[in-house]
Amino acid sequence: MNIPFNKPHMTGKELWYIAQAHANGHLAGDGRFTGLCSRWLEARTGASKALLTHSCTAALEMAAILADLQPGDEVIMPSYTFVSTANAFVLRGAVPVFVDVRADTLNIDEQLIEAAITARTRAIVPVHYAGVGCEMDAIIDIARRHELLVIEDAAQAVMASYKGRPLGGIGDMGALSFHETKNIISGEGGALLVNSVHHAARAEIVREKGTNRSQFFRGQVNKYTWVDIGSSYLPGELIAAFLWAQMEEADSITRRRLGIWETYHHGFAEAERQGRLRRPVVPPHCAHNAHMYYLLLPDLDVRTAFIERLRRLGIHCVFHYIPLHDAPAGRRFGRPHGTLAVTEDVAKRLVRLPVWLGMEDEQAGIIDQVLAAL
Repeated sequence: MNIPFNKPHMTGKELWYIAQAHANGHLAGDGRFTGLCSRWLEARTGASKALLTHSCTAALEMAAILADLQPGDEVIMPSYTFVSTANAFVLRGAVPVFVDVRADTLNIDEQLIEAAITARTRAIVPVHYAGVGCEMDAIIDIARRHELLVIEDAAQAVMASYKGRPLGGIGDMGALSFHETKNIISGEGGALLVNSVHHAARAEIVREKGTNRSQFFRGQVNKYTWVDIGSSYLPGELIAAFLWAQMEEADSITRRRLGIWETYHHGFAEAERQGRLRRPVVPPHCAHNAHMYYLLLPDLDVRTAFIERLRRLGIHCVFHYIPLHDAPAGRRFGRPHGTLAVTEDVAKRLVRLPVWLGMEDEQAGIIDQVLAAL
C-alpha cells in the first residue's frame, strides 16, 4: 500500500478560477475572488466581517493586535495546540497561561479556566481540536463575568458547529486555516472572523499594514495614510481564486470526509470495547467536520511501534503536538496553571490516521492493517 497521511483535494475549478483572476488583471489581494470568499464566510459563520489572511497564524496575530495586549498581559489557552496559538500573543509581549485539556474531547477544560484568571488576564483562546467544539457557553460566560475577550482558534473547524453555531463565529474573534492539511484548502491561507462590530473597522486597518486603504477605495476618506500598527496579512488573488473553488464544494467535501470518519469509527468500535484503543469523543451538541481521525493507544512504546509497523506497510500515520508548556519557548515565554496531566498523557498516546478524499476504496484495508498492528 502507499497511503500518505494527507493528499490535497482539488474540486476541478481551481485552475479555471486562477486563470480568470489573471484575465481580470488583478493578482494582488482584495479582488473579485477575495470578495466572494469573504462574503461566503460571513454568510456561513454570521461574522460581522471576514477577512482573508495568508495563514491562520496571521489571523491570530491580527487578533492579538486588536486585543490591545500589553507586555505582561496574560492569555489563557491549552498547551495541546499548535505553536501559532501561543506565538501570536507572545509577539505582543503577552504571557500564555497553559490550562489542561478535557480527557474526552481533548479541548481546553472549561472547568479549569476561572482558577487561572489573574488581574493580568485579558483573553481566553479556546482551540477546537479536531473540529470538535469547546464548551463555548461556559467559556463565554466566564469571559463576560471577568470582562475578557474570547478568541477562537478554529484552525481545524471550518464547517463545524457548537449547538448549531458555527465555530469561529461565537467568540469576539475567530481564526480559520485553509492550509493544505485542512478540509477546505488554498495551499496556505486563513481568515480572521470579526464577530464584534467594535473591532471590525480596525481589523481592516491592521490587515492593510496599518493604513486606511480600504476606506479610501470605498470613498470614505479622500486619501489613505498610516493610522495604526499593522502588517501585510492579505493573501494574493490567486490564493482566493483557488479557495473559492473549494468553498463552492464545501458541503460535498464535508459529507465525504464525514463518511470516511464514520467508516473508521465503526471499524474500531470492537477494538475499543476490548480496551485496545480509545476512539474520538464527539459530544451530541457538537457537529464536527471530520478534520481528523485519531486513536489513543495504551502508551508511548505501543504508539511508536504502531507507527513504524504501518510505515513499513506504506500507511503513514503521525502523532500530533508536543505540549507547548514543555517546549523550550513555552517554558521561556509562558507558564502552566496547575498540573497538565491529561495533556502530557494524551501527547504520548495519540496517533492520527490518514483522512483524505479519494482514499475510500483503500479504507477497509487500512482498518485491517491498523488492527493487526496494535
